[in-house]
Amino acid sequence: MKQTLLGQVARVMVAPDPDSLRSRALPQVRVTFAGFEGDRHAGLTMRSGGRTPHYPRGMEIRNTRQISLVSVEELDGIAAALNIPELLPEWLGANLLLRGIPRLSFLPPGTRLFFPQDAVLVVEGENHPCTTAGQSIQAAYPAIPKLASAFPKAGLHRRGLVGWVERPGVIAAGDSVRVHVPPQRLYAVPSELAE
Repeated sequence: MKQTLLGQVARVMVAPDPDSLRSRALPQVRVTFAGFEGDRHAGLTMRSGGRTPHYPRGMEIRNTRQISLVSVEELDGIAAALNIPELLPEWLGANLLLRGIPRLSFLPPGTRLFFPQDAVLVVEGENHPCTTAGQSIQAAYPAIPKLASAFPKAGLHRRGLVGWVERPGVIAAGDSVRVHVPPQRLYAVPSELAE
């Protein structure tokens, strides 16, 4: 049985600088099959790295990490865990800040997000927190020690999602979003077959 959630786009962002994690807010963004126009993560393919250890580093593979999504509610939870006043999505290089979707980071792969101006995104999986994003938070609060190293634990299961574009269109701040959660089954590798 398919389940549907309704939420809202609080902010749309792109990270235009290939040498910087940080993104910047825009009123709207054009979404193509490659991702968000002007974003450093856009592209039909990407080079494998630390998040794709099953390939040699630098190998060209399909880009399933075109878009980064975070939620207002989860960022508030991370900020509270880090004891900081706020955590801006731009510091994490996020593309979409969503509101009103409970436990966004737990949405399963295959979840589809439908936007009113035709764009459809598909969830690839959870975006695991890392010290690189932690360093961006640390730069915003230089007087508070050890934020970079504390972020991976504080952001666990609250760092948001990554996904890819299934249908092009436009996404704007203030847009509604319909989230279709697919039926789910847990799969466990039989112990006699596990490596």
